[in-house]
Amino acid sequence: MTNQTTDTQTADSSWKSLYRVAGVAALISVATILIQLIVYIVSPPPNTVIDWFTLFQNNKLMGLLAFELLIIVSNVLAIPLYLAFYTALKRVSKSFMAIATAIGLVGAAVSFAARPAFDMLYLSDQYAAATTDAQRSMLLTAGEAMLATFNGTASHVSYVFAALALLTISVVMLRSEIFGKITAYMGIISNIFALGFYVPEIGIIFGMLSVFPFLIIWNILIARRLLQLE
Repeated sequence: MTNQTTDTQTADSSWKSLYRVAGVAALISVATILIQLIVYIVSPPPNTVIDWFTLFQNNKLMGLLAFELLIIVSNVLAIPLYLAFYTALKRVSKSFMAIATAIGLVGAAVSFAARPAFDMLYLSDQYAAATTDAQRSMLLTAGEAMLATFNGTASHVSYVFAALALLTISVVMLRSEIFGKITAYMGIISNIFALGFYVPEIGIIFGMLSVFPFLIIWNILIARRLLQLE
């Protein structure tokens, strides 16, 4: 009980509302992760533009979810989390927390461009309404550009920046009693695995392990602690 009180006093208590919002955001993030997993299982991402257009026309919501609309939601939810981490941990290392927060926010912003789900929906609707081969060809070309964005540089920058930001924050947590070492180690393991996504051939396994179970557990622990700090 004494340690809990000390930990709460260590965090900047003037940011109680931010901690509350961030705690709820962490819990919602768990839900978005689980929903995205179900979407991947039920409707694996198509490989071609025409298949994407068909998916959007058959089920617009499933098309948006398959095009990882929830990644944008997760990154919006990450914004109050990054700010809460900074206010709670800046006394431990203001420099590293400033760097991690900046990297995290840039990564979140880049993700908005990397997941043009509504743009793809619009192109799909236009393709369905097209009356000439020339129109359809033009829309397919535009769809290819959307897929290139979906799988391109912005997507990878967003992913790597998020992993580096959360890894740095988790390391800083080790030097603080606010979140506890178990939470810190969960974050470290999760984001090391996340960066392991780029290991040839087995990277997808590391990527999955980073999320299931480590990122989910980390989010739950973070949410619990932030809601206590309020």
